[in-house]
Amino acid sequence: MRLLLVEDDELLGKGLKSGLSQAGYQVEWLQDGSHASQALLNEQFDLVVLDLMLPGESGISVLTKARKAGNNTPILLLTARDAVSDRVEGLDQGADDYLTKPFDLDELCARLRAIQRRKSGRAEPVLQHGNITLDPAAHRVTKDGEAVSLSGREFALLHYLLENAGRAISRTRLEETLYGWDGEVESNSLEVFIHHIRKKLGSELIRTIRGVGYMIE
Repeated sequence: MRLLLVEDDELLGKGLKSGLSQAGYQVEWLQDGSHASQALLNEQFDLVVLDLMLPGESGISVLTKARKAGNNTPILLLTARDAVSDRVEGLDQGADDYLTKPFDLDELCARLRAIQRRKSGRAEPVLQHGNITLDPAAHRVTKDGEAVSLSGREFALLHYLLENAGRAISRTRLEETLYGWDGEVESNSLEVFIHHIRKKLGSELIRTIRGVGYMIE
């Protein structure tokens, strides 16, 4: 999952980027509200973690602009404010959830998984596709009840395709999900990951859509 983190505190931002990356997210970190608004206008993300107090443009302004532009990406607000009115304003402007600082990384990850489930229309915490089960919280994949070992990027790719089952996902979108802004993409790396997943979970699982990308039926 490609996640936009908008946090101007250097220490907290570094810690969140590291922790969320270890949790399996492809994290793009910005420290300015104006840059965040531009990124949300021009690029696609699966989730946004947005601080309210930002230089350049406030988190509420970033949120309001995104929703007025028709961007329905799930957004979780981070705030150091205790006032109920601040939290109410954020939720009423279109935020999906919020956390008050200080917070625990495990709770942040759990809340992100919850809003992602709601966006996908799922109630169950695990993804099930035939005899294959993927548990995002445990970072675990099983086939016929037996654990299957996947690399970090193989897991991320399978997770994204399962979350979007029935939709053809472009090669560009999948590469953004795996590598983000800073990653160097080798010409055939996506095909290599697809090949490994098919070898471990079945050749028919992921379908190639010529001229478009890949999908899970």
